[in-house]
Amino acid sequence: MTQPLGPVMLDLEATALTNAECKLLARPEVGGVILFGRNVEDAGQVIELCAAIRRLRPELLLGIDQEGGRVQRLREGVTRLPSMARLGRCYGDDPQGCLQLCQDAGWLLAMEMAACGLDLSFAPVLDVDTGRSSVIGDRSFSADPQAVTAMASAFIDGLSEAGMAAVGKHFPGHGGVTADSHLELPVDDRPLQALREHDLMPFTALAPRLGGVMPAHVVYSTFDTRPAGFSPSWLGMLREELGFKGAIFSDDLSMAGAHVAGGPAERARAALDAGCDMLLVCNDRDAALTILDACQGRASKRPAKLRYGRARPSLETLPALSRWRRVHARLEALHDAPYDAASKS
Repeated sequence: MTQPLGPVMLDLEATALTNAECKLLARPEVGGVILFGRNVEDAGQVIELCAAIRRLRPELLLGIDQEGGRVQRLREGVTRLPSMARLGRCYGDDPQGCLQLCQDAGWLLAMEMAACGLDLSFAPVLDVDTGRSSVIGDRSFSADPQAVTAMASAFIDGLSEAGMAAVGKHFPGHGGVTADSHLELPVDDRPLQALREHDLMPFTALAPRLGGVMPAHVVYSTFDTRPAGFSPSWLGMLREELGFKGAIFSDDLSMAGAHVAGGPAERARAALDAGCDMLLVCNDRDAALTILDACQGRASKRPAKLRYGRARPSLETLPALSRWRRVHARLEALHDAPYDAASKS
């Protein structure tokens, strides 16, 4: 039977647990850990770090942002992944070949992250690139919402083959705003119908297949004056209209785009009351401690269902698989090739 997890996902200071962090992770409000670049040296060190966390709390959900391109926390000892935009370049000329490559990339990513002891990567990005958002940009598969849907679907197939859940972000779409929600609160003034016909399309098509969703710290002013991650209206649409059954992860509550909801405790309560299951609190330990206190007695079974449930592959044995060798070589070559954003599909 699935046991509930506490609603807070924390970050760590460095590449090994401190004594203070060991005590912190023992708190029942903690349900997961997310790794950033400062926590990573190479694959071997990540394996040791994940094992150390699991010795303390084997049930915790361990995640990482390993999208590829400029958002790839772990780079040494695993495949260097190209951006999703680079994967998508071939879609117009060879759709079937491109979809197979996206599926293979999802499979390889999941196999390597599972081998490192992680449960999930916060991927795929389902945002549609409108050319306005530098924070999204080449993290998006394409400027065409139908192409994003097709390629992300194939990527999800690959993750699923390897036994890993997909976490789609940033609902209902971060690609149409210029502002970076890490630094300020973006506002998208487009009508809801325009969002439905463009940014929402990948989420509408893929929501039932996602294990997790991360909403954006963006206000879509014609639908709700609150950012999506604090909006019962947006998260209600995700569950009731789009048929999403998985776990909703807040984006980092320490980001500037989240501060509109108030102090740390107010942000946590607003996100949980809106429908979030797991709260990410990163790069601000004082805020994390405040949020842990505010979340006493709260838990959810949904995130626990995303733990990697198979026997984990070994990094040392992956090269024995012909599929891994083929996909690894192809993705490494794409990673190294120069990229012209103007040629993006």
